Amino acid sequence: MLPEDIILKPVLTEKGYDGIADKRYTFTVKRDANKTQIKIAVEKMFGVKVKSVNTVTQRGKLKRMGRNEGYTPTTKKAIVTLEEGSKAIEFFNTLS
Repeated sequence: MLPEDIILKPVLTEKGYDGIADKRYTFTVKRDANKTQIKIAVEKMFGVKVKSVNTVTQRGKLKRMGRNEGYTPTTKKAIVTLEEGSKAIEFFNTLS
């Protein structure tokens, strides 16, 4: 599996911006990816050293359109912390 298949997109929220100073970045990842696969994908894509990976699975929310109701898709987030000596991810630096 390619790194681009595992890491889908960055999560750009206020809480996510607070972690950039501590070299902690948040990504939406593929639901069946495990922590080891996420770590390897981030290291290959951005050329950094990953210290730890924490994951959160968010259940889809119930949405209604008139009489019809359904759930939004369930997603998985990964919070990636880089090692002290590692360089920062350039994509997030341009946002600050």
